[in-house]
Amino acid sequence: MKTKLTKMIMSSLAFACALVCLAATMAPATSATARAEADRHCSVGMLRGLYVWTFDGYANFGGNLVPKAVMQGIRFNGDGTTFNPFGTVNIGGTIIIDATGGVGTYTVAADCTGTLSITDGPSFNIYVGPGAQQLWTTQIAGGAGSGAGLGVGTATRLP
Repeated sequence: MKTKLTKMIMSSLAFACALVCLAATMAPATSATARAEADRHCSVGMLRGLYVWTFDGYANFGGNLVPKAVMQGIRFNGDGTTFNPFGTVNIGGTIIIDATGGVGTYTVAADCTGTLSITDGPSFNIYVGPGAQQLWTTQIAGGAGSGAGLGVGTATRLP
């Protein structure tokens, strides 16, 4: 009986030690990750270069939501301005806009959130990912004379 009790106590202690070791191993990595994220500061200058930007959603035409899909190149100049070297907008299954040559402006706050506004086009809220390799967009306003519509997308930096 005494041997059985000793084995049970030793097994419990071994299990408790294993849990403490696991927690001790995970804690520094978790705090380092959290610290790295908290220390990350973004700025307008970190968005520089050519990105392929795709987004889809719905365009608002006279109160009717019509599916849209967009694929375009967007060059961030590092100074709050953009240029589209190529791009196509498909609304309702019809290519209606060649977005080549479009320009816009953008902002980036220290917390990596910001805005992107296409001249005479829609506006977006953005979030810049680590290293500015990707950014995510959600449409907040439509273009000239249109309703806000709906759209979400991702832009990925090209090498």
